[in-house]
Amino acid sequence: MAEGREFEIETQKENEIDLLKRVEATLFVAARFLSLQELNTLTGINPIMLRELLDKIKEKYDKEDSAMTIVEKEETWKMDVKGEYANIVTKLATGNAEFTRAEQETLAIIAYKQPIRQSVVVKIRGNKAYEHIKTFIKQGLVDAKKVAHTLELNLSPDFYDYFQINLGEKSEE
Repeated sequence: MAEGREFEIETQKENEIDLLKRVEATLFVAARFLSLQELNTLTGINPIMLRELLDKIKEKYDKEDSAMTIVEKEETWKMDVKGEYANIVTKLATGNAEFTRAEQETLAIIAYKQPIRQSVVVKIRGNKAYEHIKTFIKQGLVDAKKVAHTLELNLSPDFYDYFQINLGEKSEE
């Protein structure tokens, strides 16, 4: 009986660690303040559990020798760089991003709606999307296949490598 209880406790710890990582990754990618509702929508974790997880992540960064911190403001949370490292971020932020915001938005639409026709992307994003799509195809991030008078767009395997997304591994439950 004790062995079964130990297994259950271990499983709960592993599950909590996974949930902590999910919230941490969401805060990292968002790079802005997120409300509990937004975090719930993005992670699928209930708000009560989210509050506990946010407190644990905040405590972790406060304790650790880390350049990162979790900032809470008016019931919203954000991962940020500690003040003493802000000058490094400022230097990087004033340079050119790898993709412009417009390109990022175009790529996000392709990723979310794939397979999607180029004509639909252009209707959503405007004529600049033609140039964005051309760039993504050239970089190997998007695969294009001729369909009627347009292209059908899908993310390429290189997209997943580039953004370090591993679809092949399934977690062991």
